Amino acid sequence: MRLIRRLGHALLGWMFVQSGIDVLRKPEGRADVAGDTIEKIRDVVPVVPDDNVTVVRANAAVQVAAGLLLVTNRLPRLAACALAASLVPTTVGGHRFWEVDDPTRRAQQRTHFAKNLAILGGLFVVVGEQAPRD
Repeated sequence: MRLIRRLGHALLGWMFVQSGIDVLRKPEGRADVAGDTIEKIRDVVPVVPDDNVTVVRANAAVQVAAGLLLVTNRLPRLAACALAASLVPTTVGGHRFWEVDDPTRRAQQRTHFAKNLAILGGLFVVVGEQAPRD
């Protein structure tokens, strides 16, 4: 069971590492897409930086760092909490399928939204795990 848990952590974490690195390299497009959502977050959390690219990069950095923690099975519950917290605004800001008129693009965005919800569910499982006893 331990091997399965570690493999699950590694696979779940790697997705965030890979995606986070991609965003760190080219954050501008994501910042444009998420701009409206970042503005809404800024209204509630005034310490969010004014530059959307900086916000997107910070989120990506959290995903890389926490993803690496999960891959290496270090502080997996804390890492999963951080990833879950970063995934919610990423999902709402990046996959607003309800705003897309084109049926094909709407279906694609809905699929990405649902995929992220499934990943969030996996992170919740990690958060709820008992620490293995040696």
